[in-house]
Amino acid sequence: MKSKNIAIISPNKNAYSETFIQAHKNLKGNIFYYYGGFIPQYLENYGYIGPKMDIKHRAFRFFKRKLFASYLLNPIEQSFAKSLKENNIEVILAEYGTAGADILPIAKFLKIPLFVHFHGYDASVKEVISQNMEKYNNMFDYASKVFAVSNIMKEKLIEMGCPANKIILNTYGPNSRFLKIKPTFSEPRSFVAIGRFVNKKAPYYTILAFKKVTLKYPDVKLYFGGEGELLEVSKNLIRVFQLENNIELMGRITPEEFEALLSKVSGFLQHSITAENGDMEGTPVAVLEASAAGIPVIATRHAGIPDVILDGKTGLLVDEHDVNGMANKIMEIIENPEKAKKMGAAGKERVKENFTMEKHLKTIENTLLATNNN
Repeated sequence: MKSKNIAIISPNKNAYSETFIQAHKNLKGNIFYYYGGFIPQYLENYGYIGPKMDIKHRAFRFFKRKLFASYLLNPIEQSFAKSLKENNIEVILAEYGTAGADILPIAKFLKIPLFVHFHGYDASVKEVISQNMEKYNNMFDYASKVFAVSNIMKEKLIEMGCPANKIILNTYGPNSRFLKIKPTFSEPRSFVAIGRFVNKKAPYYTILAFKKVTLKYPDVKLYFGGEGELLEVSKNLIRVFQLENNIELMGRITPEEFEALLSKVSGFLQHSITAENGDMEGTPVAVLEASAAGIPVIATRHAGIPDVILDGKTGLLVDEHDVNGMANKIMEIIENPEKAKKMGAAGKERVKENFTMEKHLKTIENTLLATNNN
């Protein structure tokens, strides 16, 4: 299959929480990574590609306005289109539906096949959907294929008007390094949680559940990694409940630090919920990484989590907002160490068979490279 010049469009250059987008740079092909807003103004390894505002470029800007007049592109859009043309881009992969919707006029003008990868908020936040509904429908009409990372997301995209035959279900995959972890369960009463401290990850529910566990197991330990708008709230809860010896807030942790924790703890916790504004997860990468490492996952029946974690087989699931249920599941892991090890081992095998990064990337590659230009 002939290699193609592929433009990956991302609002952010290297966001801490977007490991899956960074992994897409490893797709086979000549990758041009554009970033800096939904209409990107930067090209990795090149720099700024946005409009020139000095006097010497005014004549060229006038020429571009004539050239792109029928598509009413603004100067930022025009500059981005110029870069795509200069680099002979044959395929565009837009990370997030919002980015795909915004670059649609450019893709149409240049007649470049457009692929759109939805990730979470772009298919769930009510305001985002409302503001982009018309653009989304135009994008669905033009896009060659649309990637969804969970069954619930696929259903939502169909409800929004995306033809079912254009949607490809493609769950994320963890970095293969996590599959190499050999868990020791050396700390039988310790757990790990990692993620942004934001509404849809509800870190306060994890803390409340852990508080209940300490009533029976006062020496239980939680390593809690991450940053975000709810970090101060979480610190206050820990202080009020006097959980400083039980919950260690670690801030942003590296993959290496996460691996070290996964190698010794007895389980991974994530109490994701649907936020009031509709915001949902896609499929949390940390859940996949923990399962790949071979430890049981205790989480909620939310978004793509049940697609990955089989309740009672590779982990334990509770309903959203069920703090008591999560506390009970944590204690179940503590009290049944052999069951925990079996679930962890089953989870590792399930990830190996169904959710590897190699499979995730291969699905995208085969889809992008098999498409002919319009």
